[in-house]
Amino acid sequence: MSTRDEQAGLVLLVEDNRQIAEMVGEFLERRGYSVDYAADGVSGLHLAVTNSYDVVVLDLMLPGMDGLEVCRKLRKDAKKSTPVLMLTARDTLEDKLVGLEAGADDYLVKPFEVRELEARLRALIRRDRRQVSTEVLTVGDMTLDTATLRLTRAGQELTVSPIGLKLLAILMRESPRVVSRRDIEREIWGDTLPDSDTLRSHLYNLRRVIDKPFDKPLLHTIHSAGYRLADLEAEVAAATQPA
Repeated sequence: MSTRDEQAGLVLLVEDNRQIAEMVGEFLERRGYSVDYAADGVSGLHLAVTNSYDVVVLDLMLPGMDGLEVCRKLRKDAKKSTPVLMLTARDTLEDKLVGLEAGADDYLVKPFEVRELEARLRALIRRDRRQVSTEVLTVGDMTLDTATLRLTRAGQELTVSPIGLKLLAILMRESPRVVSRRDIEREIWGDTLPDSDTLRSHLYNLRRVIDKPFDKPLLHTIHSAGYRLADLEAEVAAATQPA
């Protein structure tokens, strides 16, 4: 097990292509990262669960257990919130949605520039290391405890990805104000902005969990302005109350 490098980070690379693994590993180590390596999904999951990494770089197509299953088990079974950057040769929106739904925080399409990979890793590590204030946020019948990361709506416990929780915290703190797409992306990814599908995909998956099973939506898209989290029915009712 490598010693954590406080300046850069401790990375788990799960990749069965030895040439790619060597290229990425050597580059990251030259940049000050410590890198652990696994060549299959089962070994990668074991390392990710038993050790504490700053970020996991996870290939989608792996022997033994594919990257999607590794990510699902890491999130749902092991309850690990370690940031995950998924590597994939699939570039369709549907494939990206599936990866993010499994719990990935970001994705990079092969072939990729190793410098872009490092920039995305830096953004994920920076975001994860930020101090999160301890507070309980409530919008409508939905509550998020930022200390325990417990999310409930109408008394039902909900499970969303780490990025989904970050999105909710941003929107709930600002509620009922509109938050621009750019402000959300800057808050989550810093200066290394993702491609145009990433935020949209996270929002799609978030809506599927927090709104679809319930009678009324709380997450609203405001055309050309951004997004807001609000109970519109309660707002209307309050506005029509006699003075």
